[in-house]
Amino acid sequence: MNDREMTQAALRAAAMATKGARIKYLAIAAVLLLVGSLFLSMLSGGPASARTCTDSGPGTGDSSPAEDNGGDGGKPVQGSAHQKQLAHVKTIDSVAVRLKLPGRATLIALMTAMQESTLENLDHGDRDSLGLFQQRPSMDWGTREQIMDPSYSAESFFLGRGTNPGLTDISNWASMPLGDAAQKVQRSAYPKLYANHERLMRKFAAEAGIDLERAGETGGTSGSQGTDPSSSPPPSSGSCADKPKPGSGGGTFTDGKESWTLNNPRSVPDAIAWAKLNAGPNSEKKWERRCLAYTAIVYGWNVSGVSYAIDHYTVVPAAMRHDKDRNPPPGALMYWTTGSRAGHIAVYLGDGMVASNDILRPGYIDVVPAELIESKWGAGYVGWTPPYFPHAG
Repeated sequence: MNDREMTQAALRAAAMATKGARIKYLAIAAVLLLVGSLFLSMLSGGPASARTCTDSGPGTGDSSPAEDNGGDGGKPVQGSAHQKQLAHVKTIDSVAVRLKLPGRATLIALMTAMQESTLENLDHGDRDSLGLFQQRPSMDWGTREQIMDPSYSAESFFLGRGTNPGLTDISNWASMPLGDAAQKVQRSAYPKLYANHERLMRKFAAEAGIDLERAGETGGTSGSQGTDPSSSPPPSSGSCADKPKPGSGGGTFTDGKESWTLNNPRSVPDAIAWAKLNAGPNSEKKWERRCLAYTAIVYGWNVSGVSYAIDHYTVVPAAMRHDKDRNPPPGALMYWTTGSRAGHIAVYLGDGMVASNDILRPGYIDVVPAELIESKWGAGYVGWTPPYFPHAG
C-alpha cells in the first residue's frame, strides 16, 4: 500500500469513526429527551391523572389489593375491597349462627353494616363512631379496640351492649320491616336508607354461601317469614323515566327554568359547606380514583351505585342534563370526558370553582377553577346535572 492509499484509508476510517460517534451521541440525546419528557409529564400531571375516577364508592366493587383495619378477631383482612366485604359478611353471619339466630337477623345486620360503613371496618366516622356498625365508645358500645373487632361489633348489634338494646331486644323485630328493625337498633337520622340495601345484601349472601332462609332457635323466624312486602322496595333502575323523590335533606334545585325535588340526605347548602370544609388542608388522602364516590359522599350517600363517572351522566334523566352548558348553579355536578372509559366528575361550588380529587394532589380534594380540569388534563367538557343519584344508597 502506497502513501496515497494509506492516507485515503485513514480518512475513511476517521469518517466512519466520526459517523459512529455522531450516531452514539444522537442515541444518547434521544434517551435523555425521552427521560426528560417523562419527567415533565409527571410534574405536569398529564391526562393519565384524569383516568383514575373509576369507582362508585367504598366497597362497591373489586379494587387493587388492600388491607382492612380488622377482620374476625381483629386480624387484618387482605384482598380487594369486594373480598374484604365478603369476609365481613361471613363474619357477621357466623356470629348470627353462633347465637342461633335466623337468616333474617343476618340480612338485617348486613343491610345495617352496608349503610353504616359499606361493610368496611372503618377506624373513623361521625364523632367517635367506629367499625362495621359505626358504634361509639362514648355511647357505651365498648372500647375502641373491641368495636374494631367485627365479631364483637356484630354480637353487639344482635344482643346489645351496655345501655344499648340489640336487635333481639326489639319487640317483634322478626316480623317488622327489615329497615325498621335496623333503625330500632341504630337510631339513625336517616331511617329510610337501610331498606335500600336488601337486594344487594341478598346477592352478597348468596355469593358467600349464606342461607338467609334458615330458621333460628332464638329470636325469630326464617328470612322468608313475616316479611312485609312494602318494607324493602327495590332500588331505582336509574332509567330516564325515574323521577326524583322528595326527601328531608335534599330540598329543591333549579336551573332558572325548571325545578327538581332532590332526595339526598344532605341539602345543597350543607353539601357545599361540607365540600369546602373537607378540602385543601383539611382533606384526607383517601380520594384517589374516587371522583364519583366523592360527589355521592358530599351529598350524604355512602355509595353512588354507578361504576364510572361519565356513566352517571347517562343515568340522570335527560331533562336534567345540560349538555355543554357552562353556567351551572352552585351544587351541580359537572362532567368531563378524559379519553378513557372513566371520565371525571366534580361538585360545582360557584364562582367558577369546583371541589375535585387528584387535580392538584393525588388522593386529595382541592377547590380549583373548573377550567383547570380541561387545561391540565386535556379533558373535554360534557355538561352538568343537578345532584341527583338514582342508584345511590
